[in-house]
Amino acid sequence: MALPRSFLAILAALLVVMLAGCGRSTAVPVPSPADFTEMTNQMTRLGVTVLDIVSGDAGCADRTLGPTAIAFTASGLDQVQPVRIRVYVFADRATWQRLAGSVASCARSYVTDPATYESLAPSPFVVSGQGPWAPGFAAALKTAFTGAAGNGG
Repeated sequence: MALPRSFLAILAALLVVMLAGCGRSTAVPVPSPADFTEMTNQMTRLGVTVLDIVSGDAGCADRTLGPTAIAFTASGLDQVQPVRIRVYVFADRATWQRLAGSVASCARSYVTDPATYESLAPSPFVVSGQGPWAPGFAAALKTAFTGAAGNGG
């Protein structure tokens, strides 16, 4: 039994569409910001120990920053004394631009010596804590969070 020409034409058209969909994309994927698990993995790979993770701990009463904040204790490399650090994870670059400046105001609640306050701000994150951070430790944090920032949101 022979198939009708119209059926063969439809089958051929579907085959062409399916094959066209299998073409290679020339677009280069843009890395999006990492989640906290990946941030922690990056810090660990660089020799930073992360403990006592608390989500929602902004360190101050700012209700806008609370949902963005994750507090943790970190040490390792040349950072002998563990330090409490907060990372504020903003939804995108626009939110980061709008709220990143409020982190320093919030930090007044938990920083005991403003002269040694430390922070990093690779969009869409702000990393903040009491310093001083030892040079190798600070470099590892910068590498981890800059890498985790991807395209900055």
